[in-house]
Amino acid sequence: MFEGWNVGVVVPARDEEEFLPGVLSTMPGIVDLVVVVDDGSSDGTADVVKGADLVTLDGQGVGAAIDAGHQHLLATMERPFISVVMAGDGQMDPNDLPALLKPIAESKAHHVKGERIERAGKMPLLRRFGTALLAFFTTLACGQSIRDPQCGYTATAHEVLVQWDWNNSWKGYGYPNWWLMHLTKEGWHIAHVPVKAVYGDQNSGISVPSFFFKVSAMLFIGLHKRQLNWLPDLISSHPIPLILACTYILGWLGIFYAISGKTLALVFTLVMWWSTHRLDRIFVDVMRRPLE
Repeated sequence: MFEGWNVGVVVPARDEEEFLPGVLSTMPGIVDLVVVVDDGSSDGTADVVKGADLVTLDGQGVGAAIDAGHQHLLATMERPFISVVMAGDGQMDPNDLPALLKPIAESKAHHVKGERIERAGKMPLLRRFGTALLAFFTTLACGQSIRDPQCGYTATAHEVLVQWDWNNSWKGYGYPNWWLMHLTKEGWHIAHVPVKAVYGDQNSGISVPSFFFKVSAMLFIGLHKRQLNWLPDLISSHPIPLILACTYILGWLGIFYAISGKTLALVFTLVMWWSTHRLDRIFVDVMRRPLE
């Protein structure tokens, strides 16, 4: 327990027989319950689960595994509780856990995201570049600053999980980006804390080109769905949505003129889209839920 909150940890794992025992043995004493979600492992991952609940899936993807873990905690933990996601490959430092829990315990956030920026350590250069690029796209999609969207070390208050739409989720890689978009859409407060980046001999199963284009498309679509979803509530009482729509449309018109070779049109486009993003940030602030 942490400052009056029960603490559950979701550990998604697929073929993590080598690393999972180390993850489980280093869980801090403030953790009340651990659930390991074995997502179709072909090794002995399930056999090394000791002192934790075990949920098994048939290889549905890391996002589906995390969803299953959250729902298991919803069904078994006493409220109030915080659900933490800690990967089964040992890349998340358990010493950072209290920092993730604190903003929720102090009623400053509903969801807390780890950021590996300040203490990036041994993060490979290519991964840091990809993270920066996706951070830019995720910031646009969420209408707020997101510096390290791919870090899966998170903490979520039970209130969010109770109201979450589990039938509408992202099953594979890109799950953190999906969550950030939908947390924003539903008005939940998101906080960020620095965490340590840990890298060893783990192998990633991500196909970088496929991952990048799928996630980018998801972010682009999600941005427009959010704004269209909010417009009916905002347009009757705020002039901002109409202004945002104008700057957005003018931005696309500027692109067409820029293609014809007009340099000033490109500058105009960048100004219009920058204005659109700044106005969208006001949208996000207006639609946030109150913190209790």
